[in-house]
Amino acid sequence: MSGARRGGGLLVAGTTSDAGKSVVTAGICRWLARSGVKVAPFKAQNMSLNSFVTREGAEIGRAQAMQAQAARVEPTALMNPVLLKPGGDQSSQVVLLGRPVGEMSARGFFGTPGPPGAVAADGSPSPARALYGGGRERLLGVVTDCLEQLRGSYDAVICEGAGSPAEINLRRTDIVNMGIARAARFPVVVVGDIDRGGVFASFFGTTALLSPQDQSLIAGYLVNKFRGDVSLLEPGLEMLRGLTGRATYGVLPFRHGLGIDEEDGLRVSLRGAVRESVVAPPVGEDVLRVAVCAVPLMSNFTDVDALAAEPGVVVRFVDRAEELADADLVVVPGTRGTVKALGWLRERGLADALARRAAEGRPVLGICGGFQALGEHIEDEVESRAGAVDGLGLLPVRVRFAREKTLARPVGSALGEPVEGYEIHHGVAEVLGGEPFLDGCRVGSVWGTHWHGSLESDGFRRAFLREVAAAAGRRFVPAADTSFGVLREEQLDLLGDLIEEHADTAALLRLIEDGPAAGLPFLPPGAP
Repeated sequence: MSGARRGGGLLVAGTTSDAGKSVVTAGICRWLARSGVKVAPFKAQNMSLNSFVTREGAEIGRAQAMQAQAARVEPTALMNPVLLKPGGDQSSQVVLLGRPVGEMSARGFFGTPGPPGAVAADGSPSPARALYGGGRERLLGVVTDCLEQLRGSYDAVICEGAGSPAEINLRRTDIVNMGIARAARFPVVVVGDIDRGGVFASFFGTTALLSPQDQSLIAGYLVNKFRGDVSLLEPGLEMLRGLTGRATYGVLPFRHGLGIDEEDGLRVSLRGAVRESVVAPPVGEDVLRVAVCAVPLMSNFTDVDALAAEPGVVVRFVDRAEELADADLVVVPGTRGTVKALGWLRERGLADALARRAAEGRPVLGICGGFQALGEHIEDEVESRAGAVDGLGLLPVRVRFAREKTLARPVGSALGEPVEGYEIHHGVAEVLGGEPFLDGCRVGSVWGTHWHGSLESDGFRRAFLREVAAAAGRRFVPAADTSFGVLREEQLDLLGDLIEEHADTAALLRLIEDGPAAGLPFLPPGAP
């Protein structure tokens, strides 16, 4: 950032969840990186089952890892100091600075009165409870310290908020929206999804529900997912400026295929980009159909993105046994609740369908929790505390859940090709037979591994798909030149293009460099 002060920044907030904060943050990071700015992403607190392992062995949200790639920097735990991994409707595992520190109830997390909110894996009081449950200042100190370390190393830090900053019931304990903006004195740009409708009311209402101190940091707005003629929107933008005294920093058009490594949701993030930008026909005579079992608490479903990036591979999520009938490959993905997923597979008849597939020599791949479910036996006194549970018995594997979580970035080979991946699991697998496969095993056409991300290794993915096609009797041929890494870079560049071409980058740069403007008007009624 030529002439810019070190440590400038911006908070990207949203009128709602899924307004486009992650995409906009990544786009700003890529635009700045292409402009020669040393930039880092930051999200103080993330709730997601899609996570990643950094090179130092820390667990962070995949969205922040993707944003670091957009910024062309190595992801670190500083970029996402608090990660909450839901384990059910009422509790989440708390990951602090890349390491799990205990389970926390929603009541305990937000510091509301009631029963103790956090326990370690063995049931003892957790370090998390000392930080939450009335210790908001201590936790805010942790996240602001991480932010300050990033500001000391980068020209700019682009922060992503969570949900909406106008969640007034949570403002007292907020450390990810206006709490961090206030602590860092960062200006805030609020993103609204116009495709949902009501974007003007959302912008105005979001601002008007904030306190005067918080409103003083709301610099303006950014419209996302607009379809049509921008000139038709301009009168509304002018009226919004008159009503709020704040500018709109851009109108981003709706673009298909911009799904990236998401926090949650059921979408294959690269399939849209590949299918809709360049419709690539199958190289061979047949397509391959991949069915992904949508197990409860599904984690890191981004593992199948690389499959969907292959011409001629069709990926869909399924929850009924009959949907496996025409699948050439069934994937049982990762989950934060292996025992719960096992019960779900059995209740829906999917367990029997998987057993029939294995007996018929039809391909099945289990990844992490899915691998554990395919085994013979599980001892779980940690995750579900269900004790001894029978697995599906499709692989000769026994799993014992350890209190310490395995976080690793393994490198190896399989099917004659180099493979890289990452591991995030409490289950420790004892492999009792079969052929070795990425620290797991293979029996016939059933494969299992703890390695996430292995299918992003292009040579291995092609070799694996050839094996699947042969076992399925399909005349499918993987493309020789599909590079998942190149596709991802192209996608990140598209996000950078959106910002560069449709946002007021000069004004955004001034915000990042100079901080919030003085004299912004207060909109009543404000927060109580």
